[in-house]
Amino acid sequence: MKGWNGKILRVNLSNKTHLVETFNEDFAKKWLGGRGFALKILWDELKPGINPLGPENKLIIALGPISGISAPNTGKVVVAAKSPLTGGYGDGNVGSHIAIQLRKAGYDVLVVEGISDEPVCLYIEDDKVNFLSVKEWWGNGTYETIELIKEKFGKNAAHLLIGQAGENLVRYAVIRSMEGRAGGRPGIGAVMGSKKLKAIVVKGTKNLYEIVADPEKMKQLGSQGMKKVKELDEKSHWTEQSTNAILSWCNDFDALPVKNFRKTSHPLSHQIDGVALSKARIETYGCPHCVMACGIAIRDDEDHVSELDYENVGMLGANLEIFDLPAVGTLNYLCDDYGLDTISTGSVLGFYADVIEQGLYAGKFKFGDSKAAKELIKKIAYREDVGDFLAGGTKRMSEKISNNSNEFAMQVKGLEISAYNCKFCPGMALAFGTAGIGAHHKEAWVIMYELTEMERGSYDPKKAEKVIELQRIRGGLFEGIVSCRFPWIEEGFELENYRDYIKATTGITFPFNDFWEIADRYYALMRAFFVREFKDKWVRQMDYPPALWFKDPIPNGKLAGKVLDWRQYDELLSAYYELRGWDDRGIPTKTAFEKLGMDDVSKELSEYTDLSP
Repeated sequence: MKGWNGKILRVNLSNKTHLVETFNEDFAKKWLGGRGFALKILWDELKPGINPLGPENKLIIALGPISGISAPNTGKVVVAAKSPLTGGYGDGNVGSHIAIQLRKAGYDVLVVEGISDEPVCLYIEDDKVNFLSVKEWWGNGTYETIELIKEKFGKNAAHLLIGQAGENLVRYAVIRSMEGRAGGRPGIGAVMGSKKLKAIVVKGTKNLYEIVADPEKMKQLGSQGMKKVKELDEKSHWTEQSTNAILSWCNDFDALPVKNFRKTSHPLSHQIDGVALSKARIETYGCPHCVMACGIAIRDDEDHVSELDYENVGMLGANLEIFDLPAVGTLNYLCDDYGLDTISTGSVLGFYADVIEQGLYAGKFKFGDSKAAKELIKKIAYREDVGDFLAGGTKRMSEKISNNSNEFAMQVKGLEISAYNCKFCPGMALAFGTAGIGAHHKEAWVIMYELTEMERGSYDPKKAEKVIELQRIRGGLFEGIVSCRFPWIEEGFELENYRDYIKATTGITFPFNDFWEIADRYYALMRAFFVREFKDKWVRQMDYPPALWFKDPIPNGKLAGKVLDWRQYDELLSAYYELRGWDDRGIPTKTAFEKLGMDDVSKELSEYTDLSP
């Protein structure tokens, strides 16, 4: 077998043991890597109903067949577990040198089990696995911990780590790496914290290309690809504003989250847009092997170096009606240092300000108050006072507040919605509704197509087709191989390049239809995971976005009065289900599972709910 090491390193923190397991090419071809490996392991090994923050949950770090190989933007790993935020499958990808070093150490997957009796750092060096006591690190922020890792293991040691939010089990704590790299929005950092695992450090000494089918061909393709992407960026100038270029676009198209998504634009948005961010730039950061670095760092209002992108600025800025870029930078820096997801934090604070304004909850926080937002972020990370309430996420908050506050708790399946306001974007609303882990833009960023190439207000089934097409590429191919999707999305770097990379690394020719079948397998298994957990509580309405988008029209501008239509959204959702071969509850049928070679999943899931033929 080429392209994969074929090895899973399994460590147990409870008894400080480890072992190495192997997998064969059939498994590799069926699940590809990254998300696929993580999904399959968690499905097979977790019993439904376990506590996501208990010893039974497992933390997965998974590579794909091109992770870490010298090619455009391959420095990515998938981190996954049962989500403390949603109760279903949760994952994220993180830019990290772990992609390179874990591969060089000889592994494709790291499975972390059990709970340590004290804070530890897991140190892996090839076949050596060490459990190092780091009691003195517990309580430190991520930036200080990164420096401690560099002092102890060297500047080039690959790492993943958590901050105080993960330690204190905030349900949307993330895993961090390097400067501003973070991943695992559904609370994967809290899973790491529940295990008393402060950091993972990896060093590998093996030749990166020793498992590659055609090393010279892959080196040639990788070098050409990096050169090509760099040339494309020089022509497009994308990195001048990076992801934050989308902020002014969203504002112009009435798709910007403002005031807990109640508004869709704001006259002061230019103060925090891509132009403003680029002008304030003092550094630029990127992931390993990145040739189109997207992390623009500024000096924030507390003199930190804060790395920003659109989601940070959209949710901690516009959504909170804070239009002071250095102030937004500080909120982002605090989230990064504590290890909080910036999207969920911005949504939680927006919802908190909203329920106070609506008179549904006692408090003093108001939109636009950056000083109070700083204080609240710290309280969330430490679960102090009201921070303990906010640490549960918007869904749990709304369940405690009641009074129909769930209608403007901006989440799907418990995961807070990313920074795109879909009051009049049915296709993107569907993408959020059907994303595999809960509302996340990375799964199917259909909004650009919807607003520029389709009739915006249409509920044409072609939008469901487009969502599935993008889920297959973004949530399937790129999450499986594992690699950043930006070269393809932003620079037009063709998908054929990735097929060539897979051929060179594995020696296997994958037709694109094979990739799409693998992706469909991911989505079927992510859905099965949720259904197995929720059983009879699972209903199709779990694929609905919040009622705010249906009941609260755009307040002003050329689209004033526009809103999503319940009936037509439901019809679009049905079209999505039909295309996927799922029943009217949104559950894959026995036939759909059979076509994907997942009879075992179908059989087990039928123990928890009746499956359609």
